[in-house]
Amino acid sequence: MRIHVINPNTTVSMTRKIEAAARAAASPGVEILAANPAYGPPSIEGYFDEAFSLPGLLEEIGKCRDANAFIVACFDDTGLEAARCAADVPVIGIGEAAFHVASLIAHKFSVVTTLARSLAPIEQNLVKYGLAARCARVRASNVPVLALEEPGSEARHAIQDEIERALVEDGAEAIVLGCAGMTDLARDLEQAIGVPVLDGVACAVALAPTAQHLCCATCQALFGCLRTLLATQVKLPRFALPGTRGRRDRLMVAARSLEAGDQN
Repeated sequence: MRIHVINPNTTVSMTRKIEAAARAAASPGVEILAANPAYGPPSIEGYFDEAFSLPGLLEEIGKCRDANAFIVACFDDTGLEAARCAADVPVIGIGEAAFHVASLIAHKFSVVTTLARSLAPIEQNLVKYGLAARCARVRASNVPVLALEEPGSEARHAIQDEIERALVEDGAEAIVLGCAGMTDLARDLEQAIGVPVLDGVACAVALAPTAQHLCCATCQALFGCLRTLLATQVKLPRFALPGTRGRRDRLMVAARSLEAGDQN
């Protein structure tokens, strides 16, 4: 199985760190490839950055024709629904993956992320995924994303301090690290704190083979998008991404078949 992990920001050092974490979490026989767009924001911290990262993310998906699954390695699950519409294999967001795994091992979990402007997207995603009631609180450590890439920064200490507050004040039984750039900290923090500390990259890599085995495409999200295209008679844009036109054509045929079945 081949999993393509896409970091939607343009910071190569973070992509390499994410790639190492993904490979460490992968089962035997799973190949990990990682990439980031050539253009876009260097970090994604809130809705504004998300908007500018989407074209590069979708372009990277269009380039990868041999993937059995994609992972969107941004904790906000940036562009996840759009990515699922562009791919014909499972696409997993590291935020959603981590939330689900945390809900399996803890009654209540807390999320520790970077800056305060990332709180709203994460909280909104928890509601969308139906897991808000399982999350005790989403916390900001006030660590900028790019500070995680700086040797000798105090980022780890600030994150650990926020985790310790979450255990005392929130009653959290597990901690979810709310940024892909924290992936290399999970094991050390878990040993220091003594409770499960989940990294979304590892969670997504663990879930991807199961998703690929059980279902070869993100059917409902994808066909819902295509039905909308059919209903509005929207044509494929001239700037269709490399590698997506053939997929989209095949799926349009499938969507028309579904539409015919609905009418019978």
